[in-house]
Amino acid sequence: MRPIKKAARTFSDMDKVLFFTSLILIVFGSLNIVTASSREAVVNADANMFYYFFKHVIILIISLVAFIIVLSIETKDYKKWLPFIYIVVFGLNLFLILKGVATRGANNWIDLGFMKIQPSELAKPTLILALSLLFRKNYYKLKDPKEKHDMIIWQIIGFGLILPVLVFLQKDLGTAIILFGIFAVMFIFSPITRSEKIKASLISIGVIAILLLVRLSISGYILSDAQSSRLKNFFNPCSKYEDTGYQVCNAFIAINNGGLTGLGLGKSTQKYSYIPEPHTDMVFAIIAEENGVVVCGLIFIAYLIIIYRILKLSMTTRRMSHRYTCIGVATYFFLHILINLGGLFGIIPLTGVPLPFLSYGGSFTLSLIATMAVIQRIHIELKNEKIKV
Repeated sequence: MRPIKKAARTFSDMDKVLFFTSLILIVFGSLNIVTASSREAVVNADANMFYYFFKHVIILIISLVAFIIVLSIETKDYKKWLPFIYIVVFGLNLFLILKGVATRGANNWIDLGFMKIQPSELAKPTLILALSLLFRKNYYKLKDPKEKHDMIIWQIIGFGLILPVLVFLQKDLGTAIILFGIFAVMFIFSPITRSEKIKASLISIGVIAILLLVRLSISGYILSDAQSSRLKNFFNPCSKYEDTGYQVCNAFIAINNGGLTGLGLGKSTQKYSYIPEPHTDMVFAIIAEENGVVVCGLIFIAYLIIIYRILKLSMTTRRMSHRYTCIGVATYFFLHILINLGGLFGIIPLTGVPLPFLSYGGSFTLSLIATMAVIQRIHIELKNEKIKV
């Protein structure tokens, strides 16, 4: 009975609002994948309509195992494993620059034959935890005006920027922006003094500009043709319907078709050849078409609840590493929503990133659920600690 009692105690110490809100989105997203992917499964995969749903269920089972494992590891033990994990993730992303499998223009997949993995997704939680531990390790030194901070700051910047740069070189602009955004926000909230942040930022911008010029001189371009065209033509996508505006314009049509209450489950018309792979990056358009504005509004509320609970935890916890981890995870979650929906609504260029808990995707789903386990672990430790500074 001890394992059962331990599991019950663990669950009682979790943030249950966060847990059940996430669970509802996961269940809803999984069921929506059945209808969103039905045409793709039958026509492109030559399988039955549940093909992607069953694959997604397998991903969720693997993610559940990862969730339980991560939940059982105390955060104080992260420093033992994180250097090895960082090196592995760094190595995999470096390998992809030359040997990755190109998918939709990005060279960011490793094909194992029986499955594909996307190391750039693993880079997100790895980056968050690495920066959190670096900030915690050097917190008092960075706060001490008598200490020299230059080497510490450049170590932080090096660890923070190398993964976004590697992913950018894989031509995965959306993921690179998210990784850079995570680093930028965590750097802003770091214990580094304001003047040192400004100085380091200006130098970093100069170095990045030089590297981009070097890339331009060697390769003849900074962004690929597909990336450049998306950046130039996102304001009025329907004017470029046969080119770069095809996906977004059809997403507009899907959202308009849905109206207030939607056409009904399974009744989307835009998933039939109009929106490519509607169960992945463009899944929200199918949700809006079939379920309407009311359900979409509830999804927004659920997202706000999740971000609020994570940020509330960051302000409640006493440990510096926990605080920075929560800030990083909230940023990770928010940027995925912003870039996915911003691109779909035509507010920003469409770069192709999945939507949390709703999009089909193996590496992203695994990374996101494991990351939520880290947040729950922090909540558990907060409830069980007495006085720890």
